[in-house]
Amino acid sequence: MPVISATAIEELKLKAKKLRKDVISMIYRAASGHPGGALSALDILIVLYYTVMNIDPKNYLDIERDRLVLSKGHACPALYAVLADRGFFPSDWLDFLRKIDSPLQGHPDMRRIPGIEMSTGSLGQGLSAANGMALAARLDGSRRRVYVILGDGEIQEGQVWEAAMTAAHYRLDNLTAFLDYNGLQIDGWIRDVKSLEPLAEKWRAFGWHVLEVDGHDYTSLLEIIDRAHFHKGAPTMIIAHTVKGKGISFMENQADWHGRAPNKEEYVQALAELEK
Repeated sequence: MPVISATAIEELKLKAKKLRKDVISMIYRAASGHPGGALSALDILIVLYYTVMNIDPKNYLDIERDRLVLSKGHACPALYAVLADRGFFPSDWLDFLRKIDSPLQGHPDMRRIPGIEMSTGSLGQGLSAANGMALAARLDGSRRRVYVILGDGEIQEGQVWEAAMTAAHYRLDNLTAFLDYNGLQIDGWIRDVKSLEPLAEKWRAFGWHVLEVDGHDYTSLLEIIDRAHFHKGAPTMIIAHTVKGKGISFMENQADWHGRAPNKEEYVQALAELEK
């Protein structure tokens, strides 16, 4: 992976400000959605789509493209904002999140949206799909890579651990998973609902190469992804420590913002904070 300059990092930060505005605006107009988890995962998506992944919006079905599966499909406003900004579909589609007949529904639909690799939203299934994509790349003799983003509440699902065993069994070193570890799920703190700890040790016990990172630090994310790419013989799990509702003070670390849209006053305040 090429060295990223300080100027490029600053450009990513400016991009993040714009895309956070897009996420909040989408959810406000829809009067429905999941801002907390979308904002916590956004910086991971930015690093992947703007600096790491081999993708071409003008040829989005290229067989040699890298793939991303957003297993926590309810965070799709973040992915929609990124895909629109990259040119996969017109930006005015964002005005119609969760509207009748709009392609941009509350969970991503691979049949209707360019750039969506897997229809997700029934939690726990994305890693299984990513495994299949990674196995297919191996069978094709391809160098393409597969990335998957999981939610921390999501990995309480049993299918995730079945898929974890499968990925390790087949030594899928072309697969990199990110855990958006913001510590909150719809019912409250993960530690109170169903603790995941000792988390890194669990993934290692399942045969994964495990790394941890600040999920909002672009330089650290780039470095850790580079380490994942160089590791051979096992899939990599990157535990990304994030903040639910990142970037908007009254949303940060609040379970209430898992699945609630801002009212007009909150929307105005959110945009003002992001503008600062």
